[in-house]
Amino acid sequence: MNKKIAFFDAKPYDQKSFSGMNSDYGFDISYFDAKLTPQTSDLTIGFAGVCVFVNDNINAKVISRLVENGVEIIGLRCAGYNNVDFKAAYEKIHVTRVPAYSPHAVAEHAVAMMLTLNRKIHKAYLRTREGNFSLNGLLGFDMFGKTAGIIGTGRIARCLIAILKGFGMQILAYDPRPDEAYAESTGLRYVELDELYAISDIISLHCPLTTETSHLINRNAIEKMKPGIMIINTGRGKLIDTIALIEGLKSGRVGTAGLDVYEEESDYFFEDKSAAMITDDVLARLLTFPNVIVTSHQAFFTSEALRNIAQTTLSNFKEYFAGGYLANEICYRCDSNCIKQQGKRCF
Repeated sequence: MNKKIAFFDAKPYDQKSFSGMNSDYGFDISYFDAKLTPQTSDLTIGFAGVCVFVNDNINAKVISRLVENGVEIIGLRCAGYNNVDFKAAYEKIHVTRVPAYSPHAVAEHAVAMMLTLNRKIHKAYLRTREGNFSLNGLLGFDMFGKTAGIIGTGRIARCLIAILKGFGMQILAYDPRPDEAYAESTGLRYVELDELYAISDIISLHCPLTTETSHLINRNAIEKMKPGIMIINTGRGKLIDTIALIEGLKSGRVGTAGLDVYEEESDYFFEDKSAAMITDDVLARLLTFPNVIVTSHQAFFTSEALRNIAQTTLSNFKEYFAGGYLANEICYRCDSNCIKQQGKRCF
């Protein structure tokens, strides 16, 4: 049986974690630096599976080429799957993901961004290295007693909420499917978005990117927020209309922003561009704000998370090649009545 797997957008840390874990699985893995696109899809000839990450473009053309090349399964080594055309994939190729690798890692990164922005740690670090020990311009606020608005209450959000409760913060949450038992046990309050916008001192995004949530944070939403709001995004870049965010920053309506993701990140994030000009004018403008922190989609990046990603991804491939139930498969028609939920494949 062909158990060859092509890994795309494979960085040195990916190769190290997967090669170490693969000793328990025995797959024939080939690593490619390139992202999976229509132009690189011919690299998949002779492989039964491909493994991709968040910035690989799994559109209809790519899926068609993969099927033509004999690829049977796409393994996402991430939780999000907005970069996959599931209409094109349905009944043609299997798609699996890693639904949870380390929610603590992402939640802790969100808190790190909050604290850094609030207490101006990034500015203080640069000052003291140059011998400037002035406190002017570094004033922050107590997190205790402030209100955090959390959009989405999945695994990552719940880890974040536990940390923020430890700071003594009040928690508001929005979720289209509120878990009232969870709210009662933690003391948070589910509210509608308008109320969350109006009351929160900090807003953190932890919802998936869908048609409904694309540009959830836009001009209209920002106008409803408390002046000086802190916005944190460790989810997906397109949850925020970046042009609207920049306008909010320029007007002072948005006080600070911590962005681990960016809606046009695929040409920059995970790459060393230090010797090149940034030709994305929007990203370049964001990087000029002293009250904005941009990190390169690194919230997930802990040793524990990499280990869990490798183990789950390789287990997904193992389940497929063994002909069994794919616990982490996703498809276009999956819902509560999907036959996959009954322990069978969707096709």
